[in-house]
Amino acid sequence: MPDVHHETAYFTGHVQGVGFRYTVLQVAREFEVSGFVSNLPDGRVHLEAEGSPEQVNAFVAAVEKRMHGHVRKVDRASAVRARQFQGFTIK
Repeated sequence: MPDVHHETAYFTGHVQGVGFRYTVLQVAREFEVSGFVSNLPDGRVHLEAEGSPEQVNAFVAAVEKRMHGHVRKVDRASAVRARQFQGFTIK
């Protein structure tokens, strides 16, 4: 199985209780990505996405743009690794 681009992003700000995860799920349907989004106990939102570098970068950028009024900071890290996800889900 070929390796894919993988991105981990942590969104900080007023990102819980505002439909953030549902919005991420809707945005994910516009791109060829798989992964998940989840709330963290510290108030951040955790996003894992994989696919082609172009699709993953465009997806994360679209999430940032769509939720710009709620996001204060985004910490991102990327890697190339074996595919781990199928579809996109909310955890």
